[in-house]
Amino acid sequence: MSYISTKDGTQIFYKDWGTGQPVVFSHGWPLNSDSWESQMLFLAERGYRVIAHDRRGHGRSSQSWGGHEMNTYADDLATLFEKLDLKGAALFGFSTGGGEVARYIGRHGTRRLAKAGLISAVPPQMLKTAKNPGGLPMEVFDGLRAGERANRAQLYKDIASGPFFGFNRPGAKPSPGLVDWFWMQGMLASHKATFDCIKAFSETDFSEDLKKFDVPTLVLHGDDDQIVPIAASAQAAAAQIAGSKLVVYPGAPHGLTDTHKDKLNADLLAFLKS
Repeated sequence: MSYISTKDGTQIFYKDWGTGQPVVFSHGWPLNSDSWESQMLFLAERGYRVIAHDRRGHGRSSQSWGGHEMNTYADDLATLFEKLDLKGAALFGFSTGGGEVARYIGRHGTRRLAKAGLISAVPPQMLKTAKNPGGLPMEVFDGLRAGERANRAQLYKDIASGPFFGFNRPGAKPSPGLVDWFWMQGMLASHKATFDCIKAFSETDFSEDLKKFDVPTLVLHGDDDQIVPIAASAQAAAAQIAGSKLVVYPGAPHGLTDTHKDKLNADLLAFLKS
């Protein structure tokens, strides 16, 4: 198994498959790098070097007590880029990982990047504030925290069997396998990491970070995303990133990396080749 060590000694697990242009993936809450496996296999088979890490406290990385906020997440990602000496990379972030990508660019720039992508991502900001009236109220995130403390195993089952994959929509065909896959990844993460990350993905304002994007950027989102509603996320982010391309999947849920993986894989490949 492959690990890099961060400046505070946290061990970050990563996958590194294939050869060619590096394509780096950052995962969502409460998941890990396994959530990108469909995209990684597809692109590695087509001549790309695909890399994904488990965020600190998640998956196979160290269960550090601290550092579960966007600045540290971004710095951990920068350490991965530096230790592997990645250049000319494409960097994609899903959900919380989209926030990590934005903060990485905000703090470390784009000198190692050729392209970027935000997929079902949280920027500019999820929380409703005076400056962000289209966001979600604090009660939504307080509910997640209460669910974490009460029974996080059931919370993850409920999210996966309902809004994450859109299995609560009329006519949907729930996949017990996908529900179990989400649950297993969540339970591999530390309670502290997943609890603290709720604040990180909901309250962080990425508006200033988005102004620093200066590489071709794909912003991709489902218009039936019940977790990160599209109006306050992808549509707002695309408006703030100069020259970005917004792609909307009609009827797609938050977890489109699985439910719409064939379309997504084709779109990512086309973007990388463009």
